[in-house]
Amino acid sequence: MINCCMKKLLIMKKVVLLILLIFFSSGVYAQSTKKFSLIESIEIAVDSSLQAFIAQNMYRSSYWSYRSFRAARLPSLNLQANPLQYRRDFTKRYDSYENIDIYRQQQTLYSSGNLSVRQNFDLTGGTFYVDSELGYMRNFGENNYSQFTSVPVRIGYSQPLFGFNSFKWEKKIEPIKFERAKTQFLYSREGISELAIQYFFALAMAQMEYDMAENNVASSDTLYNIGQERQKIASISNVDLLTLKLDVVNARNDLKNAEISLKRAMFDFVSFLNIDKQTNVKLELPGRPANIIISPEEALKYAQSYNPDFMGYIQEMYEAEREVDRTMKSSNFDANFSVSVGFNQVAPNFADAYKRPLQQDVISIGLNIPLMDWGVRRGLANMARNNLNVTKISIQQKEQQLEQDVLMTVSDFNIQQDLINSAEEALSLATTAYNVTKERFIIGKADLNSLTLSLNRQNSAQRSYISALRNYWMNYYKLRKLTLYDFINQEVLADQFDKVFKM
Repeated sequence: MINCCMKKLLIMKKVVLLILLIFFSSGVYAQSTKKFSLIESIEIAVDSSLQAFIAQNMYRSSYWSYRSFRAARLPSLNLQANPLQYRRDFTKRYDSYENIDIYRQQQTLYSSGNLSVRQNFDLTGGTFYVDSELGYMRNFGENNYSQFTSVPVRIGYSQPLFGFNSFKWEKKIEPIKFERAKTQFLYSREGISELAIQYFFALAMAQMEYDMAENNVASSDTLYNIGQERQKIASISNVDLLTLKLDVVNARNDLKNAEISLKRAMFDFVSFLNIDKQTNVKLELPGRPANIIISPEEALKYAQSYNPDFMGYIQEMYEAEREVDRTMKSSNFDANFSVSVGFNQVAPNFADAYKRPLQQDVISIGLNIPLMDWGVRRGLANMARNNLNVTKISIQQKEQQLEQDVLMTVSDFNIQQDLINSAEEALSLATTAYNVTKERFIIGKADLNSLTLSLNRQNSAQRSYISALRNYWMNYYKLRKLTLYDFINQEVLADQFDKVFKM
């Protein structure tokens, strides 16, 4: 009896020593690692990941496109010049004395320039302009002479009477495209946050599996040693001892596999965050905020106001309507009207070309009437109208799908909070049950099957808890992406655009 007690005491000492060794090793491991929380991982991802750089450059492209549109609405200054044109050839001329056409040799030098200021008028699609023009011509040969022609100032306006007004449609579409680009940038950031959460919890799960495998190795070794001591006093069968030894072998194999999976998950994590590949990461599992009950109607309201897809539907509709307008007006006759008022003069020298200029008035009306095109233009117009109808139906379907996605995500998020409570309780119960069963096995009051079943339940509860945490945060950030609204801090993410993006 005394020998039995001594052997049990020796076994307990070995167990304590092994626990201290594991604890010490874990402490050294923690000192050599860098800790990341979920929020820190998300902040690094949306700032430094390759996906973040792609999103930033896509927005910059849209920004400069909108700047070009705004610049096109301002007056433009243009210079058109023909500095030098020399001709030496035979050309046909009419001889009024002989009443015949004859060919004569001609040598001319010509130069001209026009400086103009133009302003597009969005409402009508016309263009105002003010310009000044100067030309010079010199003839060589039998009659050498030079002439300057000038238009000191001329004011004009040109207008398509029944044509397609592209300026009007650009004014409707381009601002929407730019606002959509802003929200698309924020939408992409939230998508990056979702990816960061996936990589974070993939690594968290791998680290948990590795820790469980380590603990399982230590526990298997301890239980095997205990089994050997108990066999000496005939309190355990050879079959149970062989089973404990098999558990040791399997535990060590599981540890090697867990180590491989951990390295792969860690490499994926640091690669996505675009940090040093040699960084050894240890994650801190997040808690969760106080229970948040999100109203489906509130989430849908924010999605309809800020989701870039809803803005894209408006843009898509405008573009389809623009195509209908363009094809319908091109199927009718075109008419152009232009008028200009200015001054001009001709003189043999430069100074006289600007003295006492005469008034110059030009009025022009042009018509382009399609008499017969075998229905080509009408067919294009009908196609555009049909495409508009298809676009309307397609947009309606997309809106319904997006609304359904928002409502289902809200429902999943609200349910997930209850699932976390259940997972926390299950983990606590499974851990307590395993510790009690392990102690009972050590003193010989529980069999091996009970211990194995208890360990499996504890491992399953740990996995379920991390999965519940992952699903909770994935649903929350998906909801942030769909609505561009922070429900925890109650902030509209679109209002934070200037803070999160810097040109």
